[in-house]
Amino acid sequence: MTIEEAQKQVDEWIKTIGVRYFNELTNTAILMEEVGELARVMARRYGEQSFKESDKNINLEEEMADVLWILVCLANQTGVNLTEAFKATIEKKTKRDAKRHLNNEKLK
Repeated sequence: MTIEEAQKQVDEWIKTIGVRYFNELTNTAILMEEVGELARVMARRYGEQSFKESDKNINLEEEMADVLWILVCLANQTGVNLTEAFKATIEKKTKRDAKRHLNNEKLK
């Protein structure tokens, strides 16, 4: 699935099953909530925090997909073409960081 296809599929789901998009501010708050849930999994799986009993069934893939879902919702409702935006970000980072990381002693 391409990013463009994902944007179309989410939009179709919202319009047929979800009734309508939540407003942009609500979706931004939901994005923060979902990022927090992802951070919780990462801190426990890869960081020093231990799992609580209630955390043991949390799925990393599902949490990442939830973040992507709500980000796609926000892009759709604000008119952002994520494919073009992502291409531009790759170009920006490539120009800006072409040699930056090669000379970073921390990465060697």
